[in-house]
Amino acid sequence: MSSTRHDDHDHPVDGGIERDLPRLLSRRRALGGLLGVSGMALLASCGSSGTTTTTSRAAASPLRGGGETPVATGEIPTETAGPFPGNGSNGANVLTEAGVVRKDIRTSVGSASGTAEGVPLTIRLKVLDLSGTTSTPLEGAAVYLWHADRNGDYSMYSAAAADENYLRGVQVADADGMLEFTSVFPACYDGRWPHIHFEVYPTLDAATSSSNKLRTTQLALPQDVCDQVYAAAGYEQSVSTMSRVSLDSDMVFSDGYSLQMAKTTGSNAEGWTAELTVPV
Repeated sequence: MSSTRHDDHDHPVDGGIERDLPRLLSRRRALGGLLGVSGMALLASCGSSGTTTTTSRAAASPLRGGGETPVATGEIPTETAGPFPGNGSNGANVLTEAGVVRKDIRTSVGSASGTAEGVPLTIRLKVLDLSGTTSTPLEGAAVYLWHADRNGDYSMYSAAAADENYLRGVQVADADGMLEFTSVFPACYDGRWPHIHFEVYPTLDAATSSSNKLRTTQLALPQDVCDQVYAAAGYEQSVSTMSRVSLDSDMVFSDGYSLQMAKTTGSNAEGWTAELTVPV
């Protein structure tokens, strides 16, 4: 395999989250120092230039806002991680790879060099704590997220992607419980409705072992959006497999999916955004 690095993955390939954590904390402390008066002035300057930043995009999300809200219908259901979790519970463990803490999960990390192709998809989650009488943002929670590629293959497991670890990554919730991944729209493969897997951990340093997870669940994608995406080049196989599956027949969503169906907006040309509130 090539040793080509992607983005800022220039640190050793062993250590995973345990090695990424001090780097992330160091960056946050540095950012905290910068976002004083001069930092606020810089953000104001960026805003006036017409450039849209990651922060301003997240702030515009309907999921953001409100410190406390009434507890809704309940916790997001616990679901199977499936046979391809990549968290060490069934063989391979991407959580030991340095660089796994990243927003853009389209490329592989470590010594792998592949990139997943497909229609762009932003996955935006808001993690809420339901342990009290009100739901509050679960700041500092870590989410490990993974899904199939455009061909229905899972990195680290499927023969066509066994040497890759793309479409897997970890992000940390901010003060509003928000986090975001940049990915591609997954395929519909035989036997399953189009979906995305993720696990919620109480903290980033707890996300080194699947035994520390708070919840394993799945996000469902709406049919009208899937139909549009699967009309794009590269998704031809998903058109036929989608015709043979339904939410009512799916092994995960057949017993209900109201808390797991993502609000999805966008287009094939500009990319899609899937948003979901995650009460745990």
